[in-house]
Amino acid sequence: MLYVCYPKCTTCKKAQAFLDAQGASYDLRDIKLDNPSESELRTWHAKSGLPLKKFFNTSGLIYRGMELSKKLPTMSEDEQFALLATDGMLVKRPILVTDTTVLVGFSQAQWEETI
Repeated sequence: MLYVCYPKCTTCKKAQAFLDAQGASYDLRDIKLDNPSESELRTWHAKSGLPLKKFFNTSGLIYRGMELSKKLPTMSEDEQFALLATDGMLVKRPILVTDTTVLVGFSQAQWEETI
């Protein structure tokens, strides 16, 4: 499994503590230092089954500063993927990537089902 997080985020800390408590084996990736590529985001989006908007960190400073809530509805998917790939802080986290699915955000019940 790949665990993509921002180590200073409290939700990411909870998710990582959950993974550790479950004895899960995972590779950790700091989203700020190693942001996902456009190709990765496309793959993860397809595996997640979620709307693309769910991949945006809507409470983040960059999202709000760029007024993306107003811009996203008129942007194409290609433009949205390209934008997400520019800065890991635009991407919602944590992200858990398994062989079969991708989880975005931490919901303990959902993560329990997956692990």
